[in-house]
Amino acid sequence: MTIRVLVVDDQMMVREGFSVLLNAMPGIEVVGEAVNGLEAVRRVRELAPDVVLMDIRMPELNGIEATREIVASGSGAKVLVLTTFDLDEYVYQALRAGASGFLLKDASARQLADGVRVVASGEALLAPSVTRRLITEFSKLADAPRPFAGAAGSAGSYGELTDRETEVLVLIAQGLSNAEIASRLVVAESTVKTHVSRILVKLGLRDRTQAAVFAYEARLVTPG
Repeated sequence: MTIRVLVVDDQMMVREGFSVLLNAMPGIEVVGEAVNGLEAVRRVRELAPDVVLMDIRMPELNGIEATREIVASGSGAKVLVLTTFDLDEYVYQALRAGASGFLLKDASARQLADGVRVVASGEALLAPSVTRRLITEFSKLADAPRPFAGAAGSAGSYGELTDRETEVLVLIAQGLSNAEIASRLVVAESTVKTHVSRILVKLGLRDRTQAAVFAYEARLVTPG
């Protein structure tokens, strides 16, 4: 199936550049563009894309608030945040708002396409090594443990998880893929997928990225 993408950025050259790169990739189609968060929210309703490539710093409505509105609307679109990494101190907030992952703006065409595919498939931790750096850095900005916005309960509700599910949640937060978790726990990858699905359902979370952020906010994993 073709992955439908909406590109959101206030800079025309950036939008057009990403659109050209993505349209050249097999199985990916850019179905629209938006110049700010307000237009992004509207175009998600109109176009029902699978993935929204979202810039953070935009006029009228920034990428964080736009992401929050898109997620709250119940849209099935996954938000992939665009960041310059060293400059954007808002990435952690974007993840808390419901973004499914992030992508560096200097990514290659192949990394861009791979990132879109990964997020569309639900494997939201785009690049485990970079994810660990981001979550570690920006979780330091978080306040004391508090309810996670995407969860059905509070950060303390992880007590509903079994010991094995809690173990899997910690490994997700450390940036491990399903295959890596399976190897670490010496179980089948299909078993890990089942655990991940149950974790998301029990905690009322959208995807693996929210699960990772939840684990940090619940202090199941300590940054550093």
